[in-house]
Amino acid sequence: MDGDDGRRITITAIAREAGVSVPTVSRVLNGRSDVAPDTRERVEELLRQHGYQRRGSRTVNRAGLVDLVFNDLDSPWAVEIIRGVEDVGHTAGVGTVVSAIHRQSTAVRQWLQNLRARATDGVIFVTSHLSPPLHAQLRRLNVPVVVVDPAGVPATDVPTVGATNWAGGLAATEHLLSLGHRRIGFVAGPTHLLCSRARLDGHRAGLEAAGVPVDDRLVQPGDFYHASGFAAGTALLDLDEPPTAVFAASDQMAFGVYEAVRRRGLRIPDDVSVVGFDDLPEARWASPPLTTVRQPLVEMGRLAARTVLRLAQGEGIDSPRVELATNLVVRDSTAAPRRP
Repeated sequence: MDGDDGRRITITAIAREAGVSVPTVSRVLNGRSDVAPDTRERVEELLRQHGYQRRGSRTVNRAGLVDLVFNDLDSPWAVEIIRGVEDVGHTAGVGTVVSAIHRQSTAVRQWLQNLRARATDGVIFVTSHLSPPLHAQLRRLNVPVVVVDPAGVPATDVPTVGATNWAGGLAATEHLLSLGHRRIGFVAGPTHLLCSRARLDGHRAGLEAAGVPVDDRLVQPGDFYHASGFAAGTALLDLDEPPTAVFAASDQMAFGVYEAVRRRGLRIPDDVSVVGFDDLPEARWASPPLTTVRQPLVEMGRLAARTVLRLAQGEGIDSPRVELATNLVVRDSTAAPRRP
């Protein structure tokens, strides 16, 4: 595609404008992970602005589409993953087909039937279990697969992208402990997801390292959605000795805890501190703004897209198992506990 002056834009011109070397631009185009995030973002933005497309990068066998498959699409974090995949797809001139299979075998069969009818360059599954039969059918179709936050342990030849969930669970718990909280409630995510179990394990590790006994009554089940956070928060506040802080394994569940606290006539963080996990855009606009563990959802989507496109081009990948770093974002929903 031509630049604004009618001439084809070159990698050299992109590198000059970005203030980086030509090999760095090449690494970004090839989806390599050894590029600093801010540098990658700057180069990708210039590639988009100039409409750059590699000469001869598309072949008659390429579909020009990537499939992005969710169990459900009613979660704000799904939008963040989509943003990341779309970002890379736009730069590569590849469209994104978004589907929701609602954990139903009939929906999976219908999706696979549609896939056979139209072709794809690759599939990205999110919080899904890639069953051996489905994996075998995709292999027969010569369709590469990447899984984001897998449910269970996928086959060794299936690349995965996730975040440092255990470290995030530990960081959130250590933050609350450092404020003086010793009775900390935990709202867990779905137990079939590896990321959920890792967040709970990190939480428990933090308690044990501080010499705080693990009380199973302070752990309530959830499903990452608002309603389960409200139910769990209500159950925790109903305890004879309720927690002074609650760590929810997703921001949406944390907002459910907010509502449970509000309905009791209590205040955050004066009466109960709350920590979430995700750092969704609305976390900073909550009242009060939510302390949370940020997982780089957009970058996870970008990395999954770059990986599946490299596989579609017959290229190797740097690592089949990638975890991007989480970090604690401290806002106004946490404070030292009130003294009796």
